[in-house]
Amino acid sequence: MQSLIHTADRIVVKVGSSLVTNDGKGLDLAALARWAAEIAELKRRGKEVMLVSSGAIAEGCQRLGWATRPKAVHELQAAAAVGQMGLCEAYEQAFRQHGLQTAQILLTHEDLADRTRYLNARTTLSTLMALNVVPIINENDTVVTAEIRFGDNDTLGALVTNLIEADALVILTDQQGLFSADPRKHPDAVFIHEANAGDAALEEMAGGAGSSIGTGGMLTKILAAKRAARSGAATVIACGREHDVLSRLADGEAIGTQLLATTTRMAARKQWLADHLQLAGKLVLDAGAAQAVRERGTSLLPIGVRAVDGAFLRGDVVACIDSDGIEVARGLANYSSDEARLIMRRPTREIEQVLGYLVEPELIHRDNMVTL
Repeated sequence: MQSLIHTADRIVVKVGSSLVTNDGKGLDLAALARWAAEIAELKRRGKEVMLVSSGAIAEGCQRLGWATRPKAVHELQAAAAVGQMGLCEAYEQAFRQHGLQTAQILLTHEDLADRTRYLNARTTLSTLMALNVVPIINENDTVVTAEIRFGDNDTLGALVTNLIEADALVILTDQQGLFSADPRKHPDAVFIHEANAGDAALEEMAGGAGSSIGTGGMLTKILAAKRAARSGAATVIACGREHDVLSRLADGEAIGTQLLATTTRMAARKQWLADHLQLAGKLVLDAGAAQAVRERGTSLLPIGVRAVDGAFLRGDVVACIDSDGIEVARGLANYSSDEARLIMRRPTREIEQVLGYLVEPELIHRDNMVTL
């Protein structure tokens, strides 16, 4: 088995808190220098690389003299604001040793949920890559709230992978890769060298967060790989403490767990829809509509909707769920939630009669819908 990074031209590398901090006590400058050296080597080989890095909050806590990571949102935001200064300064100095410039990119879910801001972020990253600048990407913890945050940089790494249509996502952690069970609790756990991203069995076997410093766990990494696969990107989960791990992956060495993308690359607009973490509402479909949407990718008509959940406006992204609560699709609503409640279960010909006007014959047109 050969590493898929060997043939990847555009790569997103995500490093977790445990790999860039001294057990949460500020930044590990030697570690940052190592990542800069490894990424510089990949770029010398002609690969485009973006770095998603944690560490700002841990650095901020150290600078503020806080022994433990706070739980209050406003304190986390303050720590992030202070820590971002140190994180950027450290990376800038590390990459400068290799003749490379860096740029700080801070993102929130709102940046990627809004179509215009999504495209602006995409253009900015594409321009930076064309200029041979290394983007250092992190969640904008200084302004984000608990309701709209990505939640972990694994998810952010996957969203960036989709955003710039990278070939591969490399998630570096302090674990060897993915096991059939938590090896710290189950000595007989089997190491998984390769699997398909999105395999439900992977989510069942994944454990919770294993570190007091970061917010991720193997489950977040598996879900990130599933998300990255929507744009056709493979994911490698590997131990960041392995010597020259990125260079060896680029050489084709099979390190860690490879999660393969089994789907074709999704069209950019539908990919944007699929990447929404926060949805404005839900449409509950009857069995026939759920089957038609899931299997044939048809538009959603009002007659196939049996319930409307939430408050949304025309143009908001809503989920389409079946009777078991499983999301089968999501898309841009042609009608508000109030209007949808009035026309649900009714044939298209009655929309104008009920509302007094006809915006579109469908609740969601198939061109504005992505099946999941």
